[in-house]
Amino acid sequence: MDKLFRKDAFNYHALGRPGKLEVVPTKPYATQRDLSLAYTPGVADPCLAINKNKDDIYRYTGKGNLVAVISNGTAVLGLGDIGAGAGKPVMEGKGLLFKVFSDIDVFDIEIDEKDPDLFVAAVKAIAPTFGGINLEDIKAPECFEIERRLKKMLDIPVMHDDQHGTAIITGAALMNALEIVGKDIHKIKLFVSGAGAAACACTDMYIKLGVAPENIIMADINGVLTKDRTDLSDENRKFATDKNIHTLADGIKGADMFLGLSAGGVLKKEYLLSMANNPIVFAMANPTPEISYEEALSTRSDVIMGTGRSDYPNQINNLLGFPYIFRGALDVRATAINDEMKIAASRAIAALAKEPVPEEVNIAYGVHNLKFGKNYILPKATDPRLITTVAPAVAKAAMKSGVARRPIKDWDKYHHELIKRMGLTNPVKHQMKASCKKNPKRVLMSDAEHYSILKAAEIAVNEKLAIPVLLGNKKKINKIIRDNELELKNVEIIDLKSGEEKKRSREYAQQLFEKRRRKGMTLQSAKDYLKRYAYYSPMLVENGVADALLSGLTRNYPSAIRPALQVIGKRKNVNVVSGMYIILTKEGPLFLSDCTVNKNPTSEELVKITLQTVSAVKGFKMEPNIALLSYSNFGSVSDENSLKVRKAVKILHEQYPDLRVDGEIQANIALDQELMKESFPFSRLLGKRVNTLIFPNLESANIAYKLLHKTSGFETIGPVLNGMNKPAHVLQMGSSVNEIVNMIMISVMDAQNNNSDTKTNNK
Repeated sequence: MDKLFRKDAFNYHALGRPGKLEVVPTKPYATQRDLSLAYTPGVADPCLAINKNKDDIYRYTGKGNLVAVISNGTAVLGLGDIGAGAGKPVMEGKGLLFKVFSDIDVFDIEIDEKDPDLFVAAVKAIAPTFGGINLEDIKAPECFEIERRLKKMLDIPVMHDDQHGTAIITGAALMNALEIVGKDIHKIKLFVSGAGAAACACTDMYIKLGVAPENIIMADINGVLTKDRTDLSDENRKFATDKNIHTLADGIKGADMFLGLSAGGVLKKEYLLSMANNPIVFAMANPTPEISYEEALSTRSDVIMGTGRSDYPNQINNLLGFPYIFRGALDVRATAINDEMKIAASRAIAALAKEPVPEEVNIAYGVHNLKFGKNYILPKATDPRLITTVAPAVAKAAMKSGVARRPIKDWDKYHHELIKRMGLTNPVKHQMKASCKKNPKRVLMSDAEHYSILKAAEIAVNEKLAIPVLLGNKKKINKIIRDNELELKNVEIIDLKSGEEKKRSREYAQQLFEKRRRKGMTLQSAKDYLKRYAYYSPMLVENGVADALLSGLTRNYPSAIRPALQVIGKRKNVNVVSGMYIILTKEGPLFLSDCTVNKNPTSEELVKITLQTVSAVKGFKMEPNIALLSYSNFGSVSDENSLKVRKAVKILHEQYPDLRVDGEIQANIALDQELMKESFPFSRLLGKRVNTLIFPNLESANIAYKLLHKTSGFETIGPVLNGMNKPAHVLQMGSSVNEIVNMIMISVMDAQNNNSDTKTNNK
């Protein structure tokens, strides 16, 4: 490590609050009553309930979501026996990963004891506190005995991750690598360099997956493990061979796979050259692998290479497994983590690598389109789907193997709970996806000569969210598709230069002229306008070629929305089009209008904007609680702006008495029920979570949503155009792939809800 990195590492752990974990209360504690409930006397009843029924501990305490990360510091990373205290930073780090990736709480516990009997006794004594135990960094061979004894003694999941985590991940990698090279796991020859805890667990896993024991050669620092050696532990002895093989050079000849859990540099070029065709090499010594990635690839182009390092393809990382294995085990209150659960995790991880990769993962790793193959045999650690893939697989295996005490009955509900637990998304997104999949619509995407649009289209196709129709130069589009290996073979491409489109353009020019001749447009100018995607795309939607329009990636908002307004127009009897953003907060979505269209709406226009927004919110199966915002509260200031908002609220109250709407009101009061109750208990919004905010002008709305978008970390969907005669939405210039996918779903939902009988009211 360079000096700067080491300095940063020290600072990371030391600056601010030292360490990486803290305990955070999950219940209120602000009042004396809260404290009385939290401790004495309120705590007595749950204690007595648990005394009568031990399972009530899961009901009244955090045991069911609490894992102990326990070590004695005898085999810490590659540092060796550095002691329990010196190993604490690692255990805290493991706790951080549990929390971040699976929302599991952790106490890290360092036990200064090397005697297996005393160590086991200490862990057994504290076990009632925890829902599961993750043993960590305990040296072999003691780790085998410690885990074996604790699993027998305790009725909660126990796993030594150094053994089984590596086995589960490399098992997944092996299955996928073999599929790529077309080899049968039952026939491959395996050479294992290293005979410690991880090596033994990995080899055990491979045997369970189908590798023949007689085809395995294992070596330690003293040479090949043979049956005539007298220095082997019981765990090593079961992998000893009776073949006349004693050196790595002899053992690796003809091997299909090399598993390295030993020391850097032990796999020489000549050894690699002696392996079978299409060899699989997992060189996981850290930080220096048994053979470097560059050396392996320069020696053999047919090798599939995996390491423990993140700076090379195919990182074999235990983070792909342990958070989600414990998540699944805890969620069914498993009494153990058994072989069936480990194999299920391995198969689930392997399967996930074959699925299309989320764009946020591509972005995180600086690539365009990760795809299953030699350089991508395992999911990346940041893949958000791991929790919803691995945890359910483990839970199902626990149930099937009979170790689950609380079986899951509704798997769709469990899937959504996992997503909600991690804050990966919002129920609104689930609803959007579900709605789109039921009835996908044709969405015209007018900036299709850009990778971001095409990648979003690929996602929409793969997830069956929409039927993309691409507008642009066909040759350019197909080149981008080929260069990035996008799966868009059967997607329709509309090219303005094609003969069919030239003919259609002439028809559209006459239509546009008829629409705009009283607005200063000549037939020739209509023909000229239709040479531009900005005008041709809304004409395609207007004529039913597609159900919805999505444009604007490469143009500023006004120039993108103007053609849609001129061609498609507003809904009948509607004089206002408004722009809405959806902010996905942890408490639920916030709907913000008008953020993009009307500079300074009148009271009457604010009423129409409010009603449009109400309709949009109800489209998400939500009941709107609406605050019309101002810098004043209920008449505290009387000027032109506050009076305008006050008048709009009065109209809404009189004409739409069933709406839960109030104002004029400041944003902080609207969003804080305690403040509202204290100062304005008469408000119609009291006792209701405000989820819809109507702004008095474009300036305040635009500033507010951009501040929220950039500083809150919340996902933002929009702008959603309300009031158009046919679905037409405009992207923010430079939108990300995920933002485009969100707007594709908005476009589909809009098309699903659109009244086809509306007539154009042109601007």
